Amino acid sequence: MTSARAVALEALEAVDNGAFSNLMLPKLLDASDLERRDRDFATAMTYGTIRMRRAVDHVIDSLVDRPLEPAVRNLLRLGAYQLKWLEVPPHAAVSEMVDMTPHRARGLVNAVLRKISNRHVAWPDLATELSYPDWIFERLETDLGSADATEALRRMNDAPPVSVRSDGYFQDLASQWVADAVREHVPDDALVFDACAAPGGKATAVASGTGRTVIASDLQPHRVRLIAQNTRNLGATNVAPMVADGKKPPLRPGSVDAVLLDAPCSGLGALRRRPDARWRIQPQDVVNLSRLQQRLVERTSEALRPGGLLAYSACTMTAAETLEIDQWAAEEFPHLEPLAALPPPWRPLGRGSLLLPQDADTDGMYLLLLRAPEAGTV
Repeated sequence: MTSARAVALEALEAVDNGAFSNLMLPKLLDASDLERRDRDFATAMTYGTIRMRRAVDHVIDSLVDRPLEPAVRNLLRLGAYQLKWLEVPPHAAVSEMVDMTPHRARGLVNAVLRKISNRHVAWPDLATELSYPDWIFERLETDLGSADATEALRRMNDAPPVSVRSDGYFQDLASQWVADAVREHVPDDALVFDACAAPGGKATAVASGTGRTVIASDLQPHRVRLIAQNTRNLGATNVAPMVADGKKPPLRPGSVDAVLLDAPCSGLGALRRRPDARWRIQPQDVVNLSRLQQRLVERTSEALRPGGLLAYSACTMTAAETLEIDQWAAEEFPHLEPLAALPPPWRPLGRGSLLLPQDADTDGMYLLLLRAPEAGTV
């Protein structure tokens, strides 16, 4: 019988080889014969160990003075996370991990894990304790201030709450609120272009219960297939999936009532949902993504009819992808008028609104709502 720890270890090794944990772990769980309690334990161990990898490695490396082969390091990571973060009793965590260890390394794993179970951890700095790359910690401290950044990073080390819409679709509340804001500001018979729609959560929410038609596009065919699958599951017949490049939208100028641009971003507001993302994203990615975001705003806004709505959202908290996009748009498109910032728990940021993870136990999210002028007013 497959054990929860064996599934978690296989997932860690797959991530080391380039797999995405949120895609790999469900496959491993589906292939296992684990009951619900053990599935939950495997999930907590896998995602938690990946999130806390830097902190876990600090604990291990304080006790080991030689290089570790990857398989042994992952065994130690999984054991250390159980002991220090899940508070699994040492006799259970240590013995189970030793049993899973190749004979050549059992003595080392047993000795290190027993020391960890009795050892107080001295952290060299807060970035290590919270288990983030230095650049993420420093970037958010600069952009949000020390207190808000620290609390946001702490909150994103917790497992995310489960949020389910009334139609049964699983979607974080922050994303639901973005869709609600769009719904509030476009008529029921509007034609909406969702430029980066996969997997279709916001598109189906905007279309729900109205006569609106939503063109839900994405660049990659396999991502558009996800949109199509979700629209079928939800019975959203007024959502039209389309393969399209948001930088070259297949729309005539002035042809849609609203553009929802949930832009590709660093995802630093959704790190608790994407445990390995904090180790994949790099500083230059933020710069490159902000350029892409500008291009998408520029091209998709051309499709707006007079009085149309542009909704720019991003599940991140960096100034480069939020406030600086707003400042750029104000200079480049002075005719687009901002709508009022959203009420609390959202916070005003420039002309838009920012939601931090600690504000409502959601993903971090930014939303900027801009209105094109009515005909004859420019």
